[in-house]
Amino acid sequence: MFSSLFDQVDSIIARDPAARNRLEVITCYQGLHAVWLHRISHFLWNLGLKWLARVLSMFARFFTGIEIHPGAKIGRRVFLDHGLGIVIGETTEIGDDCTIYQGVTLGGTSLYKGVKRHPTLGKGVVVSAGAKVLGGFTVGDGARVGSNAVVLKEIPPGATAVGIPARVLHPDLPQSADSKTKEYFSAYGVTPNVDDPVSMALKGLIDATIEQEAKIAALEKAIAKLSNSPTDTAGTSDTKRDLDAIKEWLKE
Repeated sequence: MFSSLFDQVDSIIARDPAARNRLEVITCYQGLHAVWLHRISHFLWNLGLKWLARVLSMFARFFTGIEIHPGAKIGRRVFLDHGLGIVIGETTEIGDDCTIYQGVTLGGTSLYKGVKRHPTLGKGVVVSAGAKVLGGFTVGDGARVGSNAVVLKEIPPGATAVGIPARVLHPDLPQSADSKTKEYFSAYGVTPNVDDPVSMALKGLIDATIEQEAKIAALEKAIAKLSNSPTDTAGTSDTKRDLDAIKEWLKE
């Protein structure tokens, strides 16, 4: 039991540079307290003592500012960083080594009981501050959800989702199933060297427009050169008429 306890505490120290030692983490980190209390309420929930489990979860919410339904399944070394305002629904499943920041909602979109209404987070997922992950889909291992994103569909492993509704980005960084490794951990889901797909599409349109303008300028220069060059009397009127027509088209 103590080995598992210190394993979780050490994983928090690895992911939070503000954590100085085990004693500070154990006594001052409400995200850790919320997970511990959830372990007890989840145990009671599985025993069938659902009312008692809900009472304990409400006490944990009052004490930590984090609401976790007793039915939710939480893996090992899960870190609720800062934690205030986190809401985790009944059928949520959170994999090992996930990091969830303040204001996150792992919510459901269905009103039917007995079905999977809430998301499943794979291993090493980072859900940043204020993000909303809504629905019974899966967020793949090592995925990242940016701040204030609203995720409504599945995210593939290793990808980053940003925006409202969330758009999927693909990072250039290597992935690791062990989010305790600092060189792979992405604080607040920030992924360097990744462009928004919308901005990339706009950049492509701008580049295409510049290329077309260059071609039109070259065509205008060639037409001007042809119109000023001497020609035979035969066919001069037809050539001039064609050049005038091209010039009018270019003006439009």
